[in-house]
Parts: sequence; C-alpha cells; structure tokens
Amino acid sequence: MNWLDFFQEKQPCPFKFGRDINANIAKDEEELYNKAYEAFDAKEILDAYEYFLRSLINYSDTISNENIILDKNETELKFEMIQGSAKINGLVTKEHLYAEVSIVKSKDASVALKRYILERNYQLTYVNYFSDGQYIKLKLYLDNITLSPQKVFFPLRELALNADFDKEYILSEFTDVILEDSAHIQNLKEDEIQVKYKHLKKWIEELNAKVLTLPSNDNAGMQSFLYLNILFKIDYLLMPRRKMYHKLSKKIQLYFSDEHTTMESKNDELNKYVLKLHEMSYEDFATNFYSSKQTFNQTEKSSYEDVVNFINESLIKVRWYKNNRYAQIIPTIYKYIAFNCLYNYGLNPVVKQLFHTLVEIQNSEFFRDLGCDALYDIGKQEFSKKAIISKIEKIHNENKHKFKALKIQTDELNFNSMNEFSNSFYIMLKTLDFEEISI
Repeated sequence: MNWLDFFQEKQPCPFKFGRDINANIAKDEEELYNKAYEAFDAKEILDAYEYFLRSLINYSDTISNENIILDKNETELKFEMIQGSAKINGLVTKEHLYAEVSIVKSKDASVALKRYILERNYQLTYVNYFSDGQYIKLKLYLDNITLSPQKVFFPLRELALNADFDKEYILSEFTDVILEDSAHIQNLKEDEIQVKYKHLKKWIEELNAKVLTLPSNDNAGMQSFLYLNILFKIDYLLMPRRKMYHKLSKKIQLYFSDEHTTMESKNDELNKYVLKLHEMSYEDFATNFYSSKQTFNQTEKSSYEDVVNFINESLIKVRWYKNNRYAQIIPTIYKYIAFNCLYNYGLNPVVKQLFHTLVEIQNSEFFRDLGCDALYDIGKQEFSKKAIISKIEKIHNENKHKFKALKIQTDELNFNSMNEFSNSFYIMLKTLDFEEISI
C-alpha cells in the first residue's frame, strides 16, 4: 500500500453502474410516505399525491435529480416522471389520476409493431396501450375514491417500467421507428464509451484464454461460471441499453429458464453470443449507450436471507472446486457471486453498496481506466486497505440510524490475497443484522 493512502481520501466514482437507481432517496422519504397515507385517509387527494410523488424523488449529493417535476394548483396536480427512456406525463384531480407515455406515432407503426403492442396488453395488470389517432400511448387511469400510497405505487411502477422496457425493445427490434419524447436522454461522453469498448474486448479475450485452461472433460460447470460472469459483468459495469441490453438479458433468461437443454448446449449458445460481442464494431457498440434518470428499481425487493443463502450455496461450490484442485475457476466464482446478486436481487442500500465496493476492488483496472480511484493494484497485488475500510465505515455510518443492530466487522477482512479477501468479504456480509429501529 502506498504511504500516501494514509493522507488521501478516495473520491466517489461519478459514473453509474447497474440497473437500480444510482441515487439516494429523500431523507424524509418515510415521513412523506406516511403523510401521503394520512392525506388519502382525510380525502385530501392533491396533497396526498404531492407527498407521495415527493417521496419518489431521488438525490445526488443532496441535490434533486428532478426525476419527478410537480406543478400543483388548487384544483389539479400535474407531474412529469422519468424512467430511463420513458417520460410519463400525469394529471391528478380530486376524482382521478391519469398518466400516459407517448411511444410512437400511429402512422409509423408497422403491422408487426401493432401486433406486439396488442399482445403486450394481455400481459399488463394496471395499464394498457391505446391510440389517440396521432400517437400510440401507454396509459394509466385510477379512481381516487379508495386509494392509498401502496395502491398508487404499483400501478405507476408498472406504467414506468413497462414504458421504458417497450421503448427500448421497439428501438432494438423495429429499427426504422422513431420513438417519441426522447429529449431527456443524454449521450455518454466519448471517452467513457471508449473505455467500455476497450474492456469489453479485453474481458472476452481473457475469457477465451481461461476456457483453454479448463480440463478437457467435465468442465461444463466451470464454463457456465465464466460465460454467465462476463454477461453479468457487462450488464453491471458497462450498462448497455437498447439492442445490446435486450439481447444480453434474453440470453441470461434463457439460460436459467430452459430446463430441457443441456448445460453444454447452453454454454455453446453463450459462447456464440460472446464472440458476436467481440466482433461488434465500435460504431455499433456506441449506439447502445445513453444516460437517463430513474424513478423505480427494476427488481423487486429481496429478503436478506435469500442473499445469504445464495452466498452460502456459492461458497460451497468454491470449496468443492478447491478440494478437487480446480483452482483456476475460483477467482471467477468470487466475482460471479457479487455480479449475480446485483443482477438478480433487489438489495437494500447497505448490501448493494457493499457489493459494489467488492466489485470495485475485484475490477480495479476498469475503474482506474474510467478515472476512478483504484482500490487494488494488480501489478503489485496490493490493496488500498485504508481506503477500503474507510468506504465500508462510511456505508455503516450513513445507515446506522436506520438499522440499530448493524455492525460491519471490517477487522475480519483478510488482505493477504484477492481470493482470501473475497472469501472474507462474503463471510462479513453474512453477519449483518438489519433489524430496523422502531418508531
């Protein structure tokens, strides 16, 4: 470790990673939510919606991200909400809520696109597609007589997430269609895209080299870890959008949902897809990236016990491979655990931040090339121990007001090697207590 680490505080990495909201909720989010409940009970509808929508605004460094904009008067409340590629326009009166997302111009929709939209209507619970003659829109209508914040949350979430998903899907599958209301989308800087493209190539080349080191027989399980890990890594660290995102997520979904295909065949499919990614030109790659605000997380909240069970099951596999002398796959499994959890589980803020910290350490070259502080020196095989512990302590300090029994045992971390550190980090994660402070 460099002696300057003792005097320099590492700065937060300003880039966004993963599909969840990369921001903080309002400090008074719970208070606002409770006020919304009280206002709905008192039939103060406009106030109730204002409290509720304000509770969904997220922040970066205490500054509102303006993912929701409100305009209220005595008779109505208008709002705009951003969810990725979708902009939701809403109107609340004392009688009802109406919200819609413009998708495409009706005249631009092909027969195939219209068929897709009609099929989507059968898959949705609270919202539905329609055409006003000029645009195809996704809409939500709610009667305000018996509403509560919970009864508003899930319909609005369905509207936002599905509008975002469908706009992205349409753009990837119907390439000649121009989507509506896309002015809020921001292009990434060229140097950020170049770093992502460089590392995509590098990761795939490292993967191909690693596959060659596997034993010739009975290596399907190890190959699966390698291919799934790189897909999870691409999704979390590169965060592709549009066609690349939809193809990647479909490959992951098919791998885990298809029970009638052998693991070897699944690995072959993933290998073909990864090779296509490696052959992708920079120009095509760059079209799959943009930045936008978010209001809702894509994944449902998961119990901490589910996460711990997954860690336990994965560490059992690590021990099996170690005992059977397949040491070359162990570093990949340690990375796979974090990426899998970040992809599949709706993590609470503490666990999410801790997993991200581990990802920063395990993938330090990528973060360094982005211009972020590296927490591990691969050449010297040295950890920035002080910076790592400082990051973990900051996570604890920012959340101890909510979780009365939360204690993060950093003294149990093993900095002797990356494998030992990763193992000790997961053991540390398993000991957390998220009993909330009662009000």
